[in-house]
Amino acid sequence: MAPPELIPIAYEPHGRTEAIGHYTGGQFLASVTYAFPEGFRLDEGWEEQKRLYAVLHLFDAEGHYRDSQIWCAGSWAEQQLDPDGADSVLSRARARLATMLRSLPRRTYTDIAIRPFQLTVDGVFFGLVAKEDDDGPWAELYPDHLGFGEPWDGRYDT
Repeated sequence: MAPPELIPIAYEPHGRTEAIGHYTGGQFLASVTYAFPEGFRLDEGWEEQKRLYAVLHLFDAEGHYRDSQIWCAGSWAEQQLDPDGADSVLSRARARLATMLRSLPRRTYTDIAIRPFQLTVDGVFFGLVAKEDDDGPWAELYPDHLGFGEPWDGRYDT
């Protein structure tokens, strides 16, 4: 059995899917997430390679991918210099994401259903990839590493 064409993602307040829903133009999926560039190797100074992104993906009402806004706030190394400060990497990423979300007219936070998509920005892979293996069909959101599968109710596994 193949994954469904539309992958449901459940809105979870205060969880990893707290910034998803609908707006006048369709659906959105947003997050603040750390990511490594493709081909990353641990011996290359992981603290500088691990980067924090504010991410907003936009979809039409039928779940087709439209566009993304992806902004790098800085590296893990920078975050460790001022982990709790108002100008920390994490604070900057959260502020940028809030600005991105405020730009969506008539936004409501709720469950969504989107089709697989993929893109690479700054050497980092972003997307929702549908797969099938011996255990059955599943989908994974990158770089967040949220897995979705049967019973396809929108709940994720990490």
